[in-house]
Amino acid sequence: MADYIESLQKLSEQFGRLQGVGRKSAMRMAFSVLEMEESAVEEFARALIEAKQLIHECPICGNLTDKEECSVCSDLSRDRGLICVVEDVKAVMSIEKVREFKGVYHVLHGVISPINGITPDKIRFRELIERAGDGSVREVIIATNPTPDGEVTAGYISKYLKPLGVKVTRLAYGVPVGSDLEYADEVTLGRAIEGRRDV
Repeated sequence: MADYIESLQKLSEQFGRLQGVGRKSAMRMAFSVLEMEESAVEEFARALIEAKQLIHECPICGNLTDKEECSVCSDLSRDRGLICVVEDVKAVMSIEKVREFKGVYHVLHGVISPINGITPDKIRFRELIERAGDGSVREVIIATNPTPDGEVTAGYISKYLKPLGVKVTRLAYGVPVGSDLEYADEVTLGRAIEGRRDV
């Protein structure tokens, strides 16, 4: 029956555009919206529009924020001489949950992947080199995922940072190989940060 209700089908298709949402889940979400009060639907729609309009990349680290700078970069108690390099914003959120890391971040927004045509100029690599080369950074922790592309990216970063006199470390492998930081538990991530090693 739902296939014949055009507006419901359109709503389901929009939910289906979200990453990781299948056809059945999208239809369940569409029905959930129909069950909501109209005021709640309007609030939901406003939240979507506001998030899209207000959230942007932090000009310093690439993290997401709805302010001028992200909450980490604007926190004066953070150690700016210690930068943790991650693939995406989800990794920042995962590491922040641990409450062990007191430095700042640099979000690459991807990894180098020659097979997929992703070269260093397509991620925030140049910005990292500029930050690390300003003389105030003493250590860069590479926290890319332990995947082939994550390892290639880590090696590339290390190659360019070491001549600048910056200590380069890599997260210890408490994080299982082939997994994403997003799904690692707090204990595993905490041990990985504490047991980081030279690259």
